[in-house]
Amino acid sequence: MAILYLVSTPIGNLEDITLRAKRILGEVDIIACEDTRKTGVLLVKLNIPRKRLLSYYEENELRRIPEIVRLLKEGKNVALVSNAGTPTISDPGFKLVRECLIQGIKVEAIPGPSAILTALVSSGLPTDKFLFLGYLPKKQGKRKKLLENCKLSAVHYTLIFYESPHRLIETLKDLQEIFGDIEIVLCRELTKIYEEIKRKKISETIAYFEKTPPKGEFTLLFNFNIPLK
Repeated sequence: MAILYLVSTPIGNLEDITLRAKRILGEVDIIACEDTRKTGVLLVKLNIPRKRLLSYYEENELRRIPEIVRLLKEGKNVALVSNAGTPTISDPGFKLVRECLIQGIKVEAIPGPSAILTALVSSGLPTDKFLFLGYLPKKQGKRKKLLENCKLSAVHYTLIFYESPHRLIETLKDLQEIFGDIEIVLCRELTKIYEEIKRKKISETIAYFEKTPPKGEFTLLFNFNIPLK
C-alpha cells in the first residue's frame, strides 16, 4: 500500500522549499492540490517533471476522498499540498488524513514553511504557549463571542489568527472593544520582497488602514498581558 504525503510548500520565498519536499514531489505519482494551476507553476519553478494533478478543495473534498483512498490502495503514492504553507492548516485535508488512518494507509508529514510559526517567532511575543484560531467567524456576533471567550480562557497565551483584507478593520474594531487598545503584531507578505510586520496599538493600526486600504491575507498576533514596548 502506498503513502499519503503531506508536503509543505513555500508561503512566499521559493528558496524555502526543503530538499525532502522537492524530492517527494518529484517521486509521487499524483499531487492533490487546492489549485492545479498554481501547483503546476510551482512544479515548473522547482524543475519538477509534470505530474498528474488532482484538484482537492473544500467544495469537492468529500467526493475526492474515496478516489484518493482508492488510488493509494492501488499503490499510487499521493502528495497533498495547499496553495502555500503546511497543508490541512486552515485548509481542507484533515478528513482525508483521518480516513487514510482508518483504512490503515500510512500518512507521512513533510514539514516546512508555515505562516503561523514564521509570524510567531518574529513577533517578539512569548512563543512557549500560543493558541491558533484560524480564520475568525465572518459574522460579527460569532466573532465577538469567540474573542470574549479567548479573553477569559487564554490569559497566558499568545493568540494568533488569520484575517482577510476586507474584514480586517471590522475585526480590529471588535478586538479593541473587547481587549482595549492593546499592542498587536500584524504580518503580511511573509518571506516575500514586500514583507510587512507592524507592531502597533490597535487604534494606530486602524488609523493606518483607514488611509491605506489593506491588501493580501494577514496574520494577527497579540498577548494582552505582554506589552511590546
